[in-house]
Amino acid sequence: MSERAEHSPYRTKPAGKSMHGRIVRELGQRIVSGELAPGERLPPESELIDKYEVSRPVLREAVRVLVAKGLVLSRQRAGAIVRPRNEWHLLDPDVLYWMIQTRPAPEFVQTLMGLRRVFEPGAAAMAARAATGAQLAAIAQAYDGMAAATDGDAMLEPDLAFHRRIAEATGNDLMAYIGNMMSLALRESIKLSNRVPDTHVLSLPRHKAILVALQNRDATAAHQATLLQLEATQLDLSAALARD
Repeated sequence: MSERAEHSPYRTKPAGKSMHGRIVRELGQRIVSGELAPGERLPPESELIDKYEVSRPVLREAVRVLVAKGLVLSRQRAGAIVRPRNEWHLLDPDVLYWMIQTRPAPEFVQTLMGLRRVFEPGAAAMAARAATGAQLAAIAQAYDGMAAATDGDAMLEPDLAFHRRIAEATGNDLMAYIGNMMSLALRESIKLSNRVPDTHVLSLPRHKAILVALQNRDATAAHQATLLQLEATQLDLSAALARD
């Protein structure tokens, strides 16, 4: 995961004096959850200043952060208005984290798996054609970390690295960026599927098939092996949600 995603100031509860972070987080969550709907204005400045007991400059700086994340549009005299969902910066680590926190798990899973089915098979096919020897070695190293893990928790980080390094091996900066930003959502997905017994063991041969296809420079096989892995992941996630 990128340093930005890992150390984002709005993902966890800030220190007591960091009211700026609290305002950004709470308003962001209200927007992403739908409590503040697209087209709706944020509460008046006077109301928010009283609620959070902050100065006007502190409040306005928090609103500017929400503007930068694509969540609101600030207009002079009109106030801050929630933007349409299709204009939100959904791969922003904070926006993505708020979405994970506020959406029902089945809805989050459906959204993520739809993206993964489009993105990951294509990324694997591209990587099979474009990866350097060093990049293939890095993917293999991540797989070895997965194989050495004794449980799902220990497998989490090498599993994330495996998928992230495939995106990097496409040779496409945008693909690498998307793969990196997806790590946060992917982390939550893997943690959910790990609730199913022996998932980490059963997933190893499927990841091995992807690795072998990449090493053989077989784009079609890499695409197909990734699809098969995602189908199994979907079953695991459905089973985990049913257990809940």
